[in-house]
Amino acid sequence: QVQLVESGGGSVQAGGSLTLSCVYFGITTSTNCMAWFRQFPGKGRERLARISTPNGRTTYRAAAEGRFTISHDNAKNTIYLQMNNLEPEDTAGYYCAARLGEDCFGKTLETDFPSWGRGTQVTVSA
Repeated sequence: QVQLVESGGGSVQAGGSLTLSCVYFGITTSTNCMAWFRQFPGKGRERLARISTPNGRTTYRAAAEGRFTISHDNAKNTIYLQMNNLEPEDTAGYYCAARLGEDCFGKTLETDFPSWGRGTQVTVSA
């Protein structure tokens, strides 16, 4: 029922920036937790950033804090992840996730998020 569609990935040189978008469909609850994860080849998905709706409170993984910013545009049903000063170590698949009906308190793991997009690839070259 719920659908999340990521876009905005691509290739960028180290030090550059990208903004990812996640358009969502079928979410009828006003209170939700929306998140961005990333996945390296052969590894599990790691949480980067979360935003609670509608209050807009955000939390970040330590490695992302200061470089990445998550935001929400309610009118466009879109979650964004602005990524600055990218490094080759940021190369990964990036995924949008959602847990409906709750804010983000205590929601940290991949298994805490039932709804997922298909991902968008980010490649950072040296």
